[in-house]
Amino acid sequence: MSKIKPSQGAPYARIMGVGGYRPTRVVPNEVILETIDSSDEWIRSRSGIETRHWASDEETVAAMSVEASGKAIADAGITPEQIGAVIVSTVSHFKQTPAIATEIADKVGAGKPAAFDISAGCAGFGYALTLAKGMVVEGSAEYVLVIGVERLSDLTDLHDRATAFLFGDGAGAVIVGPSKEPKIGPTVWGSEGDKSDTIKQTISWEEYREGSPDKFPAITQEGQAVFRWAVFEMAKVAQQALDAAGITADDLDVFIPHQANERIIDSMVKTLKLPEHVTVARDVRTTGNTSAASIPLAMERLLATGEAKSGDTALVIGFGAGLVYAATVVTLP
Repeated sequence: MSKIKPSQGAPYARIMGVGGYRPTRVVPNEVILETIDSSDEWIRSRSGIETRHWASDEETVAAMSVEASGKAIADAGITPEQIGAVIVSTVSHFKQTPAIATEIADKVGAGKPAAFDISAGCAGFGYALTLAKGMVVEGSAEYVLVIGVERLSDLTDLHDRATAFLFGDGAGAVIVGPSKEPKIGPTVWGSEGDKSDTIKQTISWEEYREGSPDKFPAITQEGQAVFRWAVFEMAKVAQQALDAAGITADDLDVFIPHQANERIIDSMVKTLKLPEHVTVARDVRTTGNTSAASIPLAMERLLATGEAKSGDTALVIGFGAGLVYAATVVTLP
């Protein structure tokens, strides 16, 4: 018989509050067209993107995260001192160590929580949400601050016609805490490493250090390959998440996919046969692709505008570099 005392966690977990931060600078497609041979009509028709936000020098990964976190903490009705863990998903914090989560935890006044970063690209929010749920249920933290944050403008090649118009900056945060009812469903997640070259950093930091390249590393992708994968495979994953939660598309109120491309979103809506009553997040139009930040930012906007309401049942799915993915059904805070 084990001598280890069983964990004393909550029966279930839920999202208690959400917050977002978008940089003050709004960048229209016209600015992107200064460095690539394209058109506003082409960008909108291929991606749905009209504008995106780019961070200033002061709007660092940490600064944006602190702003979003403060809103999420207030929305959840807890104090910073109650936070037992901070998880940050990002690919655009340029220090290998220490984790930016430790700095954010200190700046929001969280005391001495567990704090760490993860790198899961555009699926990062789903990965972090799943870890947070486990912590709350297991009992190692009563409240967990989950942050998705990116400054992708730092990793954008403005002369790359395939990606220059895609990326934006921002931070989204949620508080995950205890619940008496299941309000975060099972996660369907995974990876397809054989396709890892379809979205990648152009050169490694080691190559950059050696001085051979003449450009700062950037994110590049094989657009058509990524599009096909997202359209044909991610709808299957989304359906698996519905099945795992024991619901159907008719039971949904809201669909919040990763805000990568509006054509991908439209295709998923069609394949999943979502009813007309389901609200679909289309934050990509004015925020662009903010990777790990895109789902919480879209969630925050839907709730702020009244397009979604507290208690709604939402399907969230993120997918991207790796290639990795994560989907789950949640109750909105």
